[in-house]
Amino acid sequence: MALMITEDCVNCGVCEPECPNEAIAEGDEIYIIDWERCTECVGWYEEPQCVEVCPVDCIPKDPEHVETEEELLEKKKALVGDED
Repeated sequence: MALMITEDCVNCGVCEPECPNEAIAEGDEIYIIDWERCTECVGWYEEPQCVEVCPVDCIPKDPEHVETEEELLEKKKALVGDED
């Protein structure tokens, strides 16, 4: 499942550089997450790094883009290559 940023975002930008897949970008009013690039940091870290640094807790799972851990790992491999 990809993550999403809610309207509670204060546009601070601390999440953007933390994303290993470069899935986070500045939107018109708030930061946005490209669900096609978001792997919830599966294969990189134990926890999603954007969630860890967000000061206002506005990054929940996106219910419109549900994926298993295996699917997230496959997405990571497609984005950065197979590092095994």
